Amino acid sequence: MSALTDFNDLATAASLAEVRRQVDQAVPTIAPPQWPEPTLPGTAPTPAINADVLATWAQDMVEAVAVSTQTPPALGVMVCLSVLATVFQGRYEVEPLPGYKEPLSLWGIGTAPPGARKTAVMSALSAPFMRWEKLQADRLRPAIAKVNAQRAVAKKRIERLQQDAAKAKDASEREAITVEIQREEVEMPKEARAPRVFTNDCTSERLQALLVEYGGRMAVLSDEGGIFMNLAGLYNGGNANNDVYLKSHAGSSIRVDRADRCAHIDKPALSFGLLLQLGVLTEAGNNRRFRDTGLLARFLYFMPISNVGQRDVRSNRPVPHAVRDEYERHLIEAMDGLSDSEGAPKVLTLTDAARECWLDLAEEIEQHQGDGGKYESISDWTSKLPGATARIAALLELAEVGLLAESVSHSAMDRAARLARLLIPHAQAAFGLLGTDATDTDATAILKWIRAGELMEFTRRDAQKAQEGRFRSVERLKKALERLEAQDVVREYKRHNKGAPPTAAYRVNPKALSR
Repeated sequence: MSALTDFNDLATAASLAEVRRQVDQAVPTIAPPQWPEPTLPGTAPTPAINADVLATWAQDMVEAVAVSTQTPPALGVMVCLSVLATVFQGRYEVEPLPGYKEPLSLWGIGTAPPGARKTAVMSALSAPFMRWEKLQADRLRPAIAKVNAQRAVAKKRIERLQQDAAKAKDASEREAITVEIQREEVEMPKEARAPRVFTNDCTSERLQALLVEYGGRMAVLSDEGGIFMNLAGLYNGGNANNDVYLKSHAGSSIRVDRADRCAHIDKPALSFGLLLQLGVLTEAGNNRRFRDTGLLARFLYFMPISNVGQRDVRSNRPVPHAVRDEYERHLIEAMDGLSDSEGAPKVLTLTDAARECWLDLAEEIEQHQGDGGKYESISDWTSKLPGATARIAALLELAEVGLLAESVSHSAMDRAARLARLLIPHAQAAFGLLGTDATDTDATAILKWIRAGELMEFTRRDAQKAQEGRFRSVERLKKALERLEAQDVVREYKRHNKGAPPTAAYRVNPKALSR
């Protein structure tokens, strides 16, 4: 009996195992979803920007600086473009379409964490300006001293004549002295200064003066955040007078007439090349007016992934002398050739092929800017991108061809358009840090709600009800959830309800709860 019982038990067990196997084949087990690492709001990875968009001599220098400093090439590309804009702004304009012109001023911001060698990058690429300014100051020192002496004598003579006029006993004598004063003032030579092309930091009032003193052209090149925080109004209670910056980006005339100063500049030109820490961007983003004035939309953002922590501390690869010398030679020859030029800027038109390339980019951007478009939250920035692309293309052409350039080639425009497309995700990342990308801000709010409740699943209705003050519009909520889904934070699915239509629901990436 015992053996028979054991046999029956084994047969039963075998039958049950076969049944289970058949059931498993008919209804496979639903495995838990496999989740990738999420990209949290405000931390979207940005594409690499390489130096091959630049002219050969500039590309060689930027690549050598990137290798020497072990920094992402994007930082060098930004500084180099700002350097080129500093040289050519106010001297040239670009005309993408008949009647539509853009000046060549360019505003760039590159970001990196502390200790990322921003100073080394900025110093290496802006060094020719320091050398050129010193050479010019040395060359012009005798002439400047002579002019200053003549002005000092003329001022003293005018003072004496004014005293004589005050003491004159009759009108004819006073009139004769007045005429002599006028002649002295007319013949007094203009104040002479050694040329300057850039500063590291200044107030808006001092910038007006610099533009007046140096032919309406100036650049701000800095690896510190002081000027950016000044623009944001962080040093004066959030109120900053930024008209001079806005007008100088567009080339609009400046007319300032105040008791303490006057500034009349017909076509001001101002370029920025800033290397900032990420915290400076975040702090500035608290000032909504900073964006509302259109200042933020004028900057091109270069936000490469930092390689701090991955550098080879034993590496020692200085920039080759031949590369550095060639870079400096091109810049100084351009500045020497333009230093005495006056009058209206020379206009560069686009070749037919370049114009089609530019229009393709402009059309591509325009199609995604309206309500519901993928660029809606940064449409103020993308609206200016085609104009910035034309400026970049003209700068690339001038760097490649030199001062005799007449038009922008397809090659230059194609590289500029390629760079523009790469800069879009960089701008999205920047505005996310600034807290001014509305969709990113909403996505962050949803993630905070998920984490606070330690939610593994939720419905769209749950999210809207929990944050009804923020999401009065379902469309706004959908955009934020789509952003989280694109960043692998949540996944949408349809939750089936007995006797009711399916509900839009979301599963949460467990990795997003623990980071």
